[in-house]
Amino acid sequence: MTIRNLDYLFKPKSVAVIGASNREGSLGAVLTRNLLRGGLDGPVMPVNPKYAHVQSAAAYADIASLPVAPDLAVIATPPATVPGLIADLGARGTRAAIVISAGFGGNTDAARLKQDMLDAARPNLLRVVGPNCLGVMAPPAGLNASFGHLPPLPGNLAFVTQSGAIVTSIVDWATGRGIGFSHIVSLGDMSDVDFGDMLDYLANDDGTDAILLYIEAVTHPRKFMSAARAAARSKPVIVIKSGRFSESAKAAASHTGALAGADAVYDAAFRRAGMLRVFELEELFDAAETLSKAGLPRGDRLTILTNGGGMGVMATDTLMVTGGRLAELPDAVIAALDKVLPPTWSRANPVDIIGDAPGSRYADALKILIEDGDQDALLILNSPTAVASATDAAEAVTGTLKGHENRTVLTSWIGGESTRAAREMFAVHNVPTYETPSQAVAAFMHLVTYRRNQETLMETPPAATAEIQPDLDRAQQLVRTALADGRDWMTAIEAKQMLAAYGVPVAATLAAESPAGAAAAAKEIDAPVALKILSPDITHKTDVGGVILGLEGADAVEAAATVMLERIRDLRPEARIDGFMIEEMIRRPGAYELITGMSTDDQFGPVVLFGQGGTSVEVTKDKALGLPPLNLHLATDMIEQTRIWKLLKGYRGLPPVDLDAVALTLVRISRMVVDFPQILEIDINPLLADPGGVIALDARVRLAATDVTGEDRLAIRPYPADLEETVAREGDSPLLLRPIVPEDEPSLQKAFTGLTAEETRLRFAGLRKSLPHVEAARFTQIDYDREMALVLTEPGAPGTTDIFGVVRIHADPDNEQAEFAIIVGKRMTGNGYGSLLMNRIIAYARARGTGSLFGYVLTDNRRMLDLCAGLGFERAPMAEDASVTKVSLNLRAT
Repeated sequence: MTIRNLDYLFKPKSVAVIGASNREGSLGAVLTRNLLRGGLDGPVMPVNPKYAHVQSAAAYADIASLPVAPDLAVIATPPATVPGLIADLGARGTRAAIVISAGFGGNTDAARLKQDMLDAARPNLLRVVGPNCLGVMAPPAGLNASFGHLPPLPGNLAFVTQSGAIVTSIVDWATGRGIGFSHIVSLGDMSDVDFGDMLDYLANDDGTDAILLYIEAVTHPRKFMSAARAAARSKPVIVIKSGRFSESAKAAASHTGALAGADAVYDAAFRRAGMLRVFELEELFDAAETLSKAGLPRGDRLTILTNGGGMGVMATDTLMVTGGRLAELPDAVIAALDKVLPPTWSRANPVDIIGDAPGSRYADALKILIEDGDQDALLILNSPTAVASATDAAEAVTGTLKGHENRTVLTSWIGGESTRAAREMFAVHNVPTYETPSQAVAAFMHLVTYRRNQETLMETPPAATAEIQPDLDRAQQLVRTALADGRDWMTAIEAKQMLAAYGVPVAATLAAESPAGAAAAAKEIDAPVALKILSPDITHKTDVGGVILGLEGADAVEAAATVMLERIRDLRPEARIDGFMIEEMIRRPGAYELITGMSTDDQFGPVVLFGQGGTSVEVTKDKALGLPPLNLHLATDMIEQTRIWKLLKGYRGLPPVDLDAVALTLVRISRMVVDFPQILEIDINPLLADPGGVIALDARVRLAATDVTGEDRLAIRPYPADLEETVAREGDSPLLLRPIVPEDEPSLQKAFTGLTAEETRLRFAGLRKSLPHVEAARFTQIDYDREMALVLTEPGAPGTTDIFGVVRIHADPDNEQAEFAIIVGKRMTGNGYGSLLMNRIIAYARARGTGSLFGYVLTDNRRMLDLCAGLGFERAPMAEDASVTKVSLNLRAT
């Protein structure tokens, strides 16, 4: 279940309080009082056989005695009574319940009680918030079904949290600042309604402008990611994740696992979903206000205008620490400022206009700076002085900003009572203002991060520079052999062969059981070699002298192997020694040592890693994580998150490395993870990178037998390759019918521009000449777990081939119904391709359990209406618009 029946939770017409009480201070008394005082337009019905009345309302002995079936029930009774109450409520017609009661976790009996509660709710689709929660508040609807100590103000922010204590603190803090809410939801144990459900519901709520989340953990990661990605496309979603340094975060056996922690995985998930992560509760509201008032900056270059040098320095410090940049002032801007500012002004950024600056000086400087195209945002600071009015300065700023609403401008007037009027003036003019320069800079970086995340969510990846066509037969053989031998780890040679099967370049490598065999292998390679011990029990070979580099000649290799074997047997007598690995010595002067691979997170499943590699990987801790599946754009974004990125792109005359080859390696690993659910961990360290490409010198792969598919274990559903189909054409080369991918955007836009005016009218109910990037991105960057779009195209790399037809469906979160749309280019009509596309999308929707398909067709589009009629769709003219006909198909009918 997802958003089904949640309207009964937030907009009930009647509420029952099970466990209502007159005992002062009791939970039942507080719940009843809050509900009665909330202003709900409907009856609040206390249920308790001990009372004839509870507070000002008539009480009822049990659920059967209620005069009407309550839309919503609030339950505060002992845990053992809850399953029976849920069953009784469902039978009466109640569709939502808030279970305040605790005691549903911690032991087997409690867990069984929780399951009994869910089993009782399921037959009637009754939704449950909790148990062990503070409750739900929807101020615009007059609902306060909680035991909070203060009623929240109505507003347009939604706050969803697992912690009830956080709710009371937030309401107290926000009320004093005049901040209001559309919804406040304490989810508690999330037995049913969880973050994914709430994101789906709030994304479509017109009264909610921004969604604020306080997360301790998520349930159903794929549902969460789908809901978060959808919500973040429609409104800001700002999140705090607690437990950042939890000791429960596990470290896996390899370098990759040691670098990946639960909090870093959450960070990657939030970024992938396009959400903004903050780290303090106050930041939640600052960020929400900033995003609602300030335009998004083009980049991270900030210009600071101040009347106090010290404040400018403090703001600069915060900017540097948080990853922003000071904008460079062009010579023309400096020259223009010289004409209006005193000779003692700073002549640099921060622009210090001196402490005696009147409002007119602020206005003169701001007029020049606001036109500067070499900066992305402006921060204006004011420190109170006895010789200049802070209010006059604020008035000058707001006046100058008129007509420049598209620019990103933030302010901070430092002080107390003397600057109150200035801050009120900024509020009236919708100019973001903050109490300190540091808060203002933090707000600017919130905007920068949010824009980056949104761009990542919407950016079109380039067409793949090379088709990834792995040798699946070879890879499957390697996996089967290792598992059949009962091994958790592939040998180093097997691991390299696995990488090679996916197109990752590897150094030539041979194995030998003895020093003499190692000498023979070196002779076969016929080049300088690296000698490494081969042991499943030794993870870090260099720690025990298990690596010797640059050996030349068979004799030198045999001697080194003999000494190595003796030393390791002394240091690690318990370790099993399988022999030696002899690798061609790769000499690539100036190459960077990188690390990449994957590990498996307990919640989000496989996670791909990239960062600075080598023997000091645990010390440098320079890494980025990403959730598969990856494309070239997402892989490049991971690389750019690391510190070593600045070196990889070239500096001080050194050429950049082949960044496409690095990114493509991450994509190949992502594909391997999707194809083989048996892979728990991959560790490639080092991966050498230079202008000539990449090569993996060392690799490890950990396995485990599993019945789970590669698709099912991912938090984001990967490309469904099983839907690909070759379509024969008489007298011409075959076409390919396949799911759409983000790389298709250029081809889709090209196909759109090729439509005739009549085709665009029939498909879009109006004339359109182009398909903007944002819209095209939403058509191509779909969530395969909720949407599907099939394109009829030529075989070849996506983005480089022509698209001749598209059919798509978008299902509601409950999968009850999905809207379809279809278009086939005029030059392809009359060949049965429309029927082919419709039949395939109907079969897909039916297979995924969708209840029905529907679509809207212009009444004069006879060809489309006839096609739908032939497929069994029913027609229903739209009462409000006779030019449109709704067609629908029941997929669950026999």
